[in-house]
Amino acid sequence: MSSTTDRDRVSRLPNPAILVPELGEVGAALAKATGNGSVPARTIGLVQLRVGHLVGSDYLTILHTGNLRKAGDTEDRIAAVAAWRDATCFTEPERAALALTDAVFTPNPDGERVSDDLYAQASAHYDDTSLTTLILAIGQVGFFLPLALIGDPLPGKPPAEQWRRP
Repeated sequence: MSSTTDRDRVSRLPNPAILVPELGEVGAALAKATGNGSVPARTIGLVQLRVGHLVGSDYLTILHTGNLRKAGDTEDRIAAVAAWRDATCFTEPERAALALTDAVFTPNPDGERVSDDLYAQASAHYDDTSLTTLILAIGQVGFFLPLALIGDPLPGKPPAEQWRRP
């Protein structure tokens, strides 16, 4: 059992954007690509929160919960993401997006993760541009996943306070 309190806790890494300044450019490019308006920002937020749940990251879960709150999503919907398959508050396009997210981030011992049926379900709700944007949004959080899991930034803190001082 660790005796470190939240007050004493520090991330493992200093701020990666300072260590590798190009990271800011990559992040900005991904945000621009996923923010092209073809997929509602709330849907992207739901997908990114779901990734936080699936990988067990308190940092990502808190980050994307906060982002959804700022976007005006309700506490009930935010809480329901963890059990989205049973929740009735999500639209069919949101459900398709969450199903794709689960498929990408959950191993399938029986074969492919994204079946033709799941792809068809998503394609019924998203045209090629919006589906590609949705795929990029899933990949966007996946891109930053190693930094969240290995670097262990402090959840709920402003970016300047998430990382240990160099």
